[in-house]
Amino acid sequence: MAFWREVGQQLRRLPKTAAGDIGLTQSRRCLSYSRTWKNTGITTHPRADTNTRKPIQSTWQRYNSARRAFSVTAQAAHGHITPPKAGEEINITFIDKDGTKIDFQVAEGDNLLDIAQANDLEMEGACGGSCACSTCHVIVEDPDMFDKMEEPSDDENDMLDLAFGLTETSRLGCQVIMTKDLDGLVVRLPSMTRNLQASDFGSK
Repeated sequence: MAFWREVGQQLRRLPKTAAGDIGLTQSRRCLSYSRTWKNTGITTHPRADTNTRKPIQSTWQRYNSARRAFSVTAQAAHGHITPPKAGEEINITFIDKDGTKIDFQVAEGDNLLDIAQANDLEMEGACGGSCACSTCHVIVEDPDMFDKMEEPSDDENDMLDLAFGLTETSRLGCQVIMTKDLDGLVVRLPSMTRNLQASDFGSK
C-alpha cells in the first residue's frame, strides 16, 4: 500500500497529459513487477523449474555414493576340521606325552595339526600351520605307514632339523594330510617341543 500511495503522490505533481501517460506506464510496470516479483524483491523460480531441479544430496548420501565397496572374507579358524561322512571315516590314533592312546575318526583332507587342536591335544603349532616351526612335530609309529605318506618338502625337512627328539619317521603334523591310505595311522607326540621358527634365523 505504501508503494501505491507514493506513486499516486508523484502522479498528482505532474501535468494531466504527462500524468496519464506516465501513470499508464507506471501501472503496467508495477503490475508486471507485482506479478513477477510478488512485492518481495526476491527472484522466485517458476513452478516448472523447481520441479525439474535435482534434489540436494546430503553429506551422508554423497559419502555413500562415493565410497568404494569392499568385502571381507572370513579367515578359516585354525583347528577346524570337517566331520566325516558316514562310511568314509578314517581312523587315527594319537599317543600323548603320558603314553595314553586316543582314537579319532576323521575326514579325508584334514591334517594332523588341525585334528589335534580340534580335540584339545597338546600340539602347539606356533606358526599357524605354515611350515615355519617344529612345534607340531609327531613321530609315526609304523614305518610302513610312514612310507605311504607323501615325501616331505625341503621346507619341512629344514624345520624338522630343529625338532626335539627327531627320528627317522618324524613329520610335521601340519604337513600330514589324511587320506584313505592312512587309515589306522598311529602317531606319537614327543615328550617336549622346541619352539624355533624360520624367522629366528633371518638376517639381522
